[in-house]
Amino acid sequence: MPQPESTASAALDSFDVLVVGSGAAGLYATLCLPSQLRIGLITKDTVKKGSSNWAQGGIAAAIAPSDSPHLHVDDTLRAGAGLCDSDAVEFLVEHAKAAIESLVHMGVAFDRKNGQLAMTLEAAHSRPRVLHAADTTGKAIISTLATQVLARPHIHIFSHALALNLWIDPVTGCCQGIRLLSQGQVRWLRASAVILATGGGGQVFSQTTNPSVSTGDGVAMAWRAGASVRDLEFFQFHPTALTKPGAPRFLISEAVRGEGAHLVDEGGDRFAFQYHPSGELAPRDVVSRAIFSHLQTHNHVYLDLTPIDRQTVQSRFPNIIQTCDKWGVDVLNERIPVAPAAHYWMGGVATDTMNRTSIPGLYAIGEVASTGVHGANRLASNSLLECLVFAARLATISLPTSRSDVETSCPQQGDLPGNESISPQEAEPEETPETGIDGIGEELWASETEVAIAIRQQLPQLMWKSAGISRRQQDMDHALSIVNEWRAQLSATKLCQFISDDGPHSPIRLHAAQSSEHLKTVAETMNLIDIAYLILKSAAWRTESRGGHYRSDHPHPSPEWHVHTVIQAEDIHASPVTRHS
Repeated sequence: MPQPESTASAALDSFDVLVVGSGAAGLYATLCLPSQLRIGLITKDTVKKGSSNWAQGGIAAAIAPSDSPHLHVDDTLRAGAGLCDSDAVEFLVEHAKAAIESLVHMGVAFDRKNGQLAMTLEAAHSRPRVLHAADTTGKAIISTLATQVLARPHIHIFSHALALNLWIDPVTGCCQGIRLLSQGQVRWLRASAVILATGGGGQVFSQTTNPSVSTGDGVAMAWRAGASVRDLEFFQFHPTALTKPGAPRFLISEAVRGEGAHLVDEGGDRFAFQYHPSGELAPRDVVSRAIFSHLQTHNHVYLDLTPIDRQTVQSRFPNIIQTCDKWGVDVLNERIPVAPAAHYWMGGVATDTMNRTSIPGLYAIGEVASTGVHGANRLASNSLLECLVFAARLATISLPTSRSDVETSCPQQGDLPGNESISPQEAEPEETPETGIDGIGEELWASETEVAIAIRQQLPQLMWKSAGISRRQQDMDHALSIVNEWRAQLSATKLCQFISDDGPHSPIRLHAAQSSEHLKTVAETMNLIDIAYLILKSAAWRTESRGGHYRSDHPHPSPEWHVHTVIQAEDIHASPVTRHS
């Protein structure tokens, strides 16, 4: 019988593969892994939540007769501003058709026109190639994938659980599991391979379209474990998020502009053409900066849907209509107030096209990964495609069958591994009785949690001002000094030291009812403060403007910076952009 999501066994300690994250990348990876493997799926919420669930626009695929993979490659490379790895882009585009066929076979109900899959145009695409399910494409995909996952008896789901850190073998440097906070308990889970599918880190900014779970966990954990992370300065700010007092920064899909909506100021001027010949359909970074610049001299910017046929708006964008109505905006008769918000992280944990990181046994897929397909600026609707195409590669994952296999074949940390990983077959140490966290009483627990809460409240605004749409050295240096003070302050707490412990130890039961939530707050704040440090360090190092990274003190791209930014531990260096092999 399938194992219900809410009753995943707490007694399981060893798996073939652990997948951390339940967005499109994590769910599809879980389904693509060989069915004979014992798989653990870890999600901070439930399997039907995550950033992919919020994706409105759709999924790009060059499958229409009027389109071609070659054109899709060219559009992606152009949007990526010179930092796309061409081999990765070609791999992505060439496997798009198979990904779409897989979703349709599973039952995803894409919109159709005259019996064929309907396509829409989005910014920087040269052809209409974005498939959609009204304006809730992500939800449609996630719902279908989640239903499939819940029906598989070999998949054990840990809901409302948080991976605290990675378990690295000190001898081989291989990843051999994770430390998990789940059901009021902190424990270690062993696995042959760990797949990070934790999404992005938009919560590091005060203005973001990302859900509350997007706290950069995967990038932070991987970096602390010694993995190479890449291009973290490149954050995409979506041009059009709903801007109403008290309302969340709800994303108004780029497909709205693709269907013909206009960006206007309070005087009705379509100002975007002052910044780019393509106006509203210029690349996202250009449109975001246009709005940002225009708001320096104007009070408001609006998205006007009245140029679109009324029936088209009602059929294509029901979710946008409903959400805007909730916040007092009638999109059929009035303009939507919008402004840019942090949306998608192009950078992440460096991987190859097999999803392998620089730590053997550790894989990364989706937004948490830096595969090289997005470069300095993601082409609209390529992200869901990336999740599916790269997750499908895990169908051929190869795991060793014994501990001795691992010890003789596992490369040292820092080398880009092959398919080697660590065996789950070694017996777990005998468990000892569960205890509380030594040396942390209730009073200290509360005071240390307050430290994390205070940092978390201040950090997003600092990052928005210093590393948002427009950056300069002085602001970033100031922010770095504050962030480093906060990192030192947080790392000195016993709770942070407990989370950072590289164990393994026997399971620890958290006795107080609120302890799990407090520990989660501290852990997420650790992750946010670490990715803030990495973003600032990368952005300050790159003295040019390119794609999602814009510096007012270095406003133009430079040929010298036609390289990736790589950070491993405290070292920052450049690596070449790969071309055709």
